[in-house]
Amino acid sequence: HAEPRGGNAPPAFIPHAGGAPANVAVAAARLGDASAFVGMFGRDVFGDLLLQGLADAGVDTRCTRRTDAANTALAFVSHDAHGERSFSFYRPPSADLLFRDTDFDPTIFAAGNIFHAGSCSMTEPASATTTLHGMTRARGAGALVSFDMNLRPALWPRGEDPAPTIWQALALADFIKLSAEELVFLAASTGGETAAFDRLWRGHAKLVVVTDGEHTLRWFTPHADGAHRTFPVRAVDATGAGDAFVGGCLHQLAKAGVRGETLPEFAANAAKRDSMLRFAAACGALAVTRTGSFAAMPTLGEVEAFLEQQP
Repeated sequence: HAEPRGGNAPPAFIPHAGGAPANVAVAAARLGDASAFVGMFGRDVFGDLLLQGLADAGVDTRCTRRTDAANTALAFVSHDAHGERSFSFYRPPSADLLFRDTDFDPTIFAAGNIFHAGSCSMTEPASATTTLHGMTRARGAGALVSFDMNLRPALWPRGEDPAPTIWQALALADFIKLSAEELVFLAASTGGETAAFDRLWRGHAKLVVVTDGEHTLRWFTPHADGAHRTFPVRAVDATGAGDAFVGGCLHQLAKAGVRGETLPEFAANAAKRDSMLRFAAACGALAVTRTGSFAAMPTLGEVEAFLEQQP
């Protein structure tokens, strides 16, 4: 993360542990859930930083692999006056892209679990295959499958359209989180928003939530849709806000014992659905008031205290 130093001095970049699915694992752990991170780091100082950050947050790292074949991926993040980010990525090659089907620990695929993934692990064919393999195995084991599109065009090979690959993952997910910009992207790839949702419902999708920063979020099921307010806060750093939101949603789904097959019933219950979205919106709001990724994820006590102060 870039930190201004005043005058004409260039900004200093401060190392922060983070990365979309890992952020969600940390978010869930901070909320009191048992969570594990599945992936690969380089055997370098940045891999050490990530592994220590996960362990410090209470995330199970027994399924995390290390490699000497590539370094840990780096993302340099700069911010504007509103906390919005610009990214510069040092990847590929990187260790996370070397995780393969055989690196999965089979014990993580169990009924009652929630398996969460995102598109950043799908930017290379082999790692995309691994991601889809994990989602498919999780479905087969009876887990609820969650997917955050988390599109970062700069990570994809120049000239490659990410849409066909991403649609494969979307078809396997029960719960999907999109940003407003990502919904526009999907709509452009299918011929409009209605066509995009028609395609989502032809897969396993049962609940789709579309966030738009501090603006009202929207939710969609095959049979209904609606909106839910967010909480106004002074944004310092938007990094990890979406991951905190997803962590909040998954915490509520896990707390309610929701499985893929019972998600439609949960989503159709206005009180349960709105309670989940309110809780998740609070997680996201708190995250943007802090710098960093892992460090920005709120605890359950912080979320509950924040919600008590809201009308």
